[in-house]
Amino acid sequence: MSKVEQPPLHAEENFEIEVSDLPAMSEASGKRFSWLAWKMLVWQRYRHRRLINTLFMAIAAILAFVVMLNGIIIHDSFATLPIPPSQSGANPQSSEFEMLVQNPDRVYRGHNGAITSVAWSPDGKRLAAAGYDAMVRIWDGRSGNTLLVYSKHTNAVLAIAWSPDGTRIASVSQDGTAQVWLASSGKQLFLYRNLAGSISSVTWSPDGTRIAFGTVSGIIQVWNVVSGKHLFSFPGHATGVRSLAWSPDGTRIASTGDENAVQVSDAATGKLLLNYEYHNDVVTGIAWSPNSLYIASASFDTTVQVWNARTGARLFTYEGHTDYVYSVAWSPDGTSIASSSADGTIQVWNAFLGQKVVTFLDQSTSISWSAYGPFIAAGRSDGRVNLWVAE
Repeated sequence: MSKVEQPPLHAEENFEIEVSDLPAMSEASGKRFSWLAWKMLVWQRYRHRRLINTLFMAIAAILAFVVMLNGIIIHDSFATLPIPPSQSGANPQSSEFEMLVQNPDRVYRGHNGAITSVAWSPDGKRLAAAGYDAMVRIWDGRSGNTLLVYSKHTNAVLAIAWSPDGTRIASVSQDGTAQVWLASSGKQLFLYRNLAGSISSVTWSPDGTRIAFGTVSGIIQVWNVVSGKHLFSFPGHATGVRSLAWSPDGTRIASTGDENAVQVSDAATGKLLLNYEYHNDVVTGIAWSPNSLYIASASFDTTVQVWNARTGARLFTYEGHTDYVYSVAWSPDGTSIASSSADGTIQVWNAFLGQKVVTFLDQSTSISWSAYGPFIAAGRSDGRVNLWVAE
């Protein structure tokens, strides 16, 4: 931030005044004017400057007080996120205003097994969840009423993803299939069967024409779901692909496996662009910032790391959890991050500073942040999905 040079505090002491500007004073007139009168004459001439100085100082004082009180970070646009103050991996400190919330705002029910994946629709009106009961269930986000149950998988559904326009859902399963179907009716539009085993993860391209899915054999495949054509495949992780995330700008695909690395690949060719290896254990979840500049990665090493998706430079490490971190999600405005852990908490923290804002007491392995509001859905091992409000 550039330094604003304040106007002089006393105009009559700092402005240079030409002698010719003042009325000529003879010895007689000097007797008639006291020193105070001369000062008043100068003040009269430059009083408007003093008023301007006073106004500037008052505005500066008000702004300083607001910034000190609220910790506001001002930036021109969301084109670039501010770099957090700590780039050395130092532990962020919890905020003194941190809240602890024990009861969810709503509970969605219907699954008979553990929830594996939850996802809000792009318009924030519907919530989908998949589970070990081989079902995908869609609820009305406001009322909690079940809108649709998709039951065309024959084994656990491991991951789901909404198309960007909210009309379709892609689901992948331990039955070895990737399926795309209409969210309104359940009509199947695309089916791929992997003879080599389970398909573990799936993600949509931002334009809604392609999906990428990863298999337990470590291969990532990209398909055009409009034409049904296979576009290309590329090697992902030798240990199998655990999670996938297409960047919001459509240029890259991030992936994780049962290892401590995150790979970032070119979405058009599959070429490896970056291999991030700063975690000390398996990376369990990844999420792009809304502007595609950063990635947040969760790990069994109990941390969440935020890093530059182009260079791999780590910005900071969040160490608020005390056990495995399973899932991570950015807020739609990019200012906050939520993470769920085996320590029985979902923690929401400032994406710029790493300061914890609120803790929800919930044992969740999958979370999703709605694109329209502070609503976090959390899937649980008992088949329930809890709704938390991050306000």
